[in-house]
Amino acid sequence: MSQRIKKIAIIGGGSWATAIAKILCDNEIGKVVFWWMRSKQLIKYIHQHKHNPNYLSSVEIRILPDHISSDLKSIIAACDTLILSVPAAFLKDALQGLGPSDFKGKRMVSAIKGIVPDENLIVGEFMHQKYQISLDDILVIGGPCHAEEVALEKLSYLTIASQNIELAADFSAMMDTYYIKTSVSDDICGIEYAAVLKNIYAIASGICYGIGYGDNFQAVLISNAIREMKRFVDTVYPINRDMMESVYLGDLLVTAYSQFSRNYTFGNMIGKGYTVKAAQMEMSMIAEGYYAANCLYQINQKYQAYMPICRAVYAILYEKKPLHAEMKRLIEQLS
Repeated sequence: MSQRIKKIAIIGGGSWATAIAKILCDNEIGKVVFWWMRSKQLIKYIHQHKHNPNYLSSVEIRILPDHISSDLKSIIAACDTLILSVPAAFLKDALQGLGPSDFKGKRMVSAIKGIVPDENLIVGEFMHQKYQISLDDILVIGGPCHAEEVALEKLSYLTIASQNIELAADFSAMMDTYYIKTSVSDDICGIEYAAVLKNIYAIASGICYGIGYGDNFQAVLISNAIREMKRFVDTVYPINRDMMESVYLGDLLVTAYSQFSRNYTFGNMIGKGYTVKAAQMEMSMIAEGYYAANCLYQINQKYQAYMPICRAVYAILYEKKPLHAEMKRLIEQLS
C-alpha cells in the first residue's frame, strides 16, 4: 500500500464522526488523526473523559485522535485528507469562510448521506464545483453501517468509492479493523445517491409502521424501493452496477428497519400524527431524509425517473397532503 495518506482530519462532532474517529484510531496503520468540532468545551470534555457526551455517550474512545481542535482552517491546512461528517444541511455553514485555495491538493472523503440544500448537489459534486477538488481526489464512504453498532464494535462492512481505485484502496486499508471489513468501488456517484435515497425510503417505512401497516407491506415497500433506487441512479449515472450489493440493498435494509435509524424514527412519528416541526423538535439528531426528499424531488424534475415512493414522501412532508390519502395513492402504484 502506498503511503500517500498520512494526515487525516475528521470534520464534525456527531455520532458518525465519533464512530469514524474510533475506527481510525483503532486501525494500526501509521497516520496522524485530527478531529474538528465547534465546541471547545466539548473538546475539553472528550480529552478528560474519552467519550462524546452528546453522541454515542456510553462508548469509550480508548485511543483519542492525535489532535482535537475547534480551529477548522488550521486543521485543514495540516492534513492531506479530509473526512466530511456534518449534516448536509449544515455543510455550507461549517465551511463558511473557506475557499478553493484552502482545499488545494487535498483529498476529500464524504461521510455525509445527504444532499446540499439550495445547491441540489450530492457532496462530491458540491466540493468539486464549489472548492475545485479534483474528482480523482474525492471518495465516498458507503454502508450498511450504523454508527451505534460501529461504536459497540459489532461486525460491520464499509465500501470506499472513488474514481481513483488506488486511492480508495489506500483509504480502505486505514478503515479496516477487526470489527470493520472494507471493500472498494468506482461507483462514487451511484453510491452517494443511493445513500441519500435510502434515507427517504426509511422515512416511508417509518410512516407505514406508524400508520399500522404490517411486515407484509413493509416487504413490498422495500422491494419496490430498491427498484426505484435503481431506476434513478441508472438514469443519473448509467454504469454497470449490481444493486444487490450490500452498499446499495444492505444500506437500504438496515436504514429502513433498524431501531438506530433516525429517518425511520422520524417517519414513524409522522405516521403517528406528529407534525414535521414536532417530530424534529423531539429528535436530538438530524433526519437527513427530510431535506433529501425536497432536493431529490427538485433534481428529478430534470431526469423524470419514475419514483412513486419518493414522490409520496415529498407530498406528505412538503405539500402537506393528507397522510392516509397519499399512502392509499402510493399503495395503488406498488407491485
